[in-house]
Amino acid sequence: MAPAGLEIVIGGINDDQFGPALMLGLGGIMIEIFKDVVFRIAPVSEEGCHSMIKQLKAYPLIKGYRGRGPYDEKILAQTLEKTSYLLTENPQIKELDLNPIILYQKDCLITDARIILESKS
Repeated sequence: MAPAGLEIVIGGINDDQFGPALMLGLGGIMIEIFKDVVFRIAPVSEEGCHSMIKQLKAYPLIKGYRGRGPYDEKILAQTLEKTSYLLTENPQIKELDLNPIILYQKDCLITDARIILESKS
């Protein structure tokens, strides 16, 4: 029901060995098909988030391709950064999945979110 845009996924886990980790990739069904993802240990600065975005094979789509885009890379980097701090400041988050995030030329819309908390034993 959201207006069309570029589907992005932001995810996170709290790994026993590495701690909180952040993931970025193409969203929706594209993550399953292309598996174009980038990972970083959280927290990640806004500059580091821009680096993650540029490492995607799909980066040309974000910059604008064949009359589509460019999409709002700055808001995507800010959303990534805030998500990385959410993971860092809340160690009870075991998994986080924001998929899809619809990226527009100006702004983005998180259309679905799932957070799994660590069960207390």
